[in-house]
Amino acid sequence: MLRRVVHNFATRLGTALLSFGVVWLTARYLGAAGRGAVSLFVTDCAALLLFIGLLGGSSLIYLAPRRNLWHLLLPAYGWAVVVCLAGTAAVAGLRQPGPAYLGHLASLSILQAFFSINTSLVLGRRREGAYNLLTITQIGLLAGSLLLAFQAGGPWLSMQAYYWSSYVAFGVPLLLSFIPLLRQPDRRRRMGRRLRATTRELARHSRGAHFSNILAFANYRLSYYFVAHYVDLPSVGILSVGVALVEAIWLIPRSAALVQYVDLVHSTATAGPLPAGALRVARLAVLGTAAAVGLLIALPATVLTSIFGAEFGPARPVMVLLAPGAVIMAVQMVVSSYFAGRARYRINNLASVVGLGVTLLACGLLIPPFGIRGAALAATLSYGASTAFLLLHFWRDTGALPMAFLPSAADVRYCWQLLRARMAAK
Repeated sequence: MLRRVVHNFATRLGTALLSFGVVWLTARYLGAAGRGAVSLFVTDCAALLLFIGLLGGSSLIYLAPRRNLWHLLLPAYGWAVVVCLAGTAAVAGLRQPGPAYLGHLASLSILQAFFSINTSLVLGRRREGAYNLLTITQIGLLAGSLLLAFQAGGPWLSMQAYYWSSYVAFGVPLLLSFIPLLRQPDRRRRMGRRLRATTRELARHSRGAHFSNILAFANYRLSYYFVAHYVDLPSVGILSVGVALVEAIWLIPRSAALVQYVDLVHSTATAGPLPAGALRVARLAVLGTAAAVGLLIALPATVLTSIFGAEFGPARPVMVLLAPGAVIMAVQMVVSSYFAGRARYRINNLASVVGLGVTLLACGLLIPPFGIRGAALAATLSYGASTAFLLLHFWRDTGALPMAFLPSAADVRYCWQLLRARMAAK
């Protein structure tokens, strides 16, 4: 398991570095206001993709080993188109951003949805190598296309560069993602009643599995809209840089959680504690997250301004206030993947409801007087509340106390031995 975690981590590290490149390019060339505009567009797309998961999402991974891929693909695609068009209409009514923005929102959200559906099915069939390659190709194309556009200058120093780079970044990997799917043995005939039955099953699993993702997204990104309303667009850009840098570290626990989730959905067991090896991997993920967060917040504000521009110095206090929440979320990701892998979606949903309640209250109270610092503190409070709820239920379900996730000296020695063995092998 640890080797697979390392492979996933390596891919996610590459993805995080390229994502950092996207953040840097948009901040450096477009400034705080331009970075804020990109952040709001990305958030709108992500919100639409969340509702797509009500007939897909992680449930595609869960059902891919059990059902015909094409019976899963068709209803997921159809639902994605409906949601993207309806969601674009909702954004038009709520924010009235203009026809050009709405056109790009509809088309790019559909493109991203199709890519997400395909890669979920690839991962569900345990083609982790293909999944990792597609993921890093997508973000690599986005970063490379943006660099070329910004270097061209002129009219490309605008949001247009981000729109057209996104078409390239999602369109090409979408076409490539059909290669591993077409190599699967699933027959592409006899759709009829089997297709309808699979669609109903997908909808049943998705409602429970994905509701917590919708709530989690609100916990992660609702503060952007509060800041845009109570402060201004450049502040959204500054907040987004701090959030992006801290959340990049989550590639460590996400790698462990993803492997654990895939193993659990392929397991025949329906209950029981995590193996000792899995708990050790979880502790190492927490240890790695804490170390990375510590290094990040140790950077002085001058480093941020030299990298992103003079406007982004205030991102450092945001990162400091987000730091405790980032470590807490490392625990939450591992625990929530356990309940998702056991199809115990209700617990994850309730934890997300707890977090959302704290988010709404804290954003309303803290952002008007404290701005982006209030947004960061609200996020940390929300992460703490939802994680505490999950740990309580994890203890009841497995008997493992919250201290089971705290790294020990033995874990540090084990990690050091692994590093020494790897260096000696080279």
